[in-house]
Amino acid sequence: MKQTAAVKKNGFMKDLIKTRTMWFMLLPTLLHVIVFAYIPMVGVVMAFKQYRYTDGILGSPWVGLDNFKFLFLSGQAFLITKNTLIYNLLFLVVGTFMQITLAIFLSEIAGKYFKKVTQSLMFLPYFISWVIVGSIAYNLFTYEYGALNAMLGWFGMKPLDVYNNPSYWPFILVFFNAWKTVGYGMVIYLASIISIDGEINQAAEIDGANIFQRIRYVTLPSILPTIIILVLLAVGGIFRGDFGLFYQLIGDNGLLRDSTDIIDTFVFRSLTQTSEIGMAAAAGFYQSIMCFIMIIFMNDIVKRVEKDYALF
Repeated sequence: MKQTAAVKKNGFMKDLIKTRTMWFMLLPTLLHVIVFAYIPMVGVVMAFKQYRYTDGILGSPWVGLDNFKFLFLSGQAFLITKNTLIYNLLFLVVGTFMQITLAIFLSEIAGKYFKKVTQSLMFLPYFISWVIVGSIAYNLFTYEYGALNAMLGWFGMKPLDVYNNPSYWPFILVFFNAWKTVGYGMVIYLASIISIDGEINQAAEIDGANIFQRIRYVTLPSILPTIIILVLLAVGGIFRGDFGLFYQLIGDNGLLRDSTDIIDTFVFRSLTQTSEIGMAAAAGFYQSIMCFIMIIFMNDIVKRVEKDYALF
């Protein structure tokens, strides 16, 4: 047994020396993951402590699960979890559909310069901050001076009180999220489509397939692994709301809170009102656990359907 272990150890060292260039190239990534992903995980203990600035993380007293009570005994836990989940599902479904559709559209059009300009214009909103997007939304939807009500007035229609009506906001939030992120996500699908072997499309054309048949039987099956991987990665953060989107567009509007309050805005509001860092850490830990459960669940479903498409 000792001889076998020694042989394996020598084999590992030989492989390590043989592939030392690859390990050296991997080193920056490993350091980045360790420093920015694993070391900060020590802060999870703050969810179980009553944090005091003078005592630090290690010196603050343990409080067990008391920090989680503020979330679950507030009566808002189910509402904000439901809102976070539903909004992220809408963002995922609408965003993925539009990204794939636009990527296929751009790959099929022939004009080189039109394609480049269109791609750049779609990519541009990604670099606009949520603060600017919030200002755009306010100038569009404010009751007295908004562009929307001005246009409705030209056609003799009644103005809409958007900031006092919660039913409009699911559509508005989905629209602005798609407007800002679709161009960025589309690039990945476009790269995947471009990598498809051109001879497959040529063979389909020779066999008489029209553009829709080529998209259905060649393009979509070819990019299916990319779609599944990106959806699984997005599912991993499905309980994490985009704080910038929700807070910059809605702010602390109590009339819209039941339909737009998510875990992140709830934590921010609670933190600014109570200054209890332990409670915010507990809510963040709760989000991480839910995201972990969700990605394990979805990855298991994918593994049952097609094992090669699963993440792990």
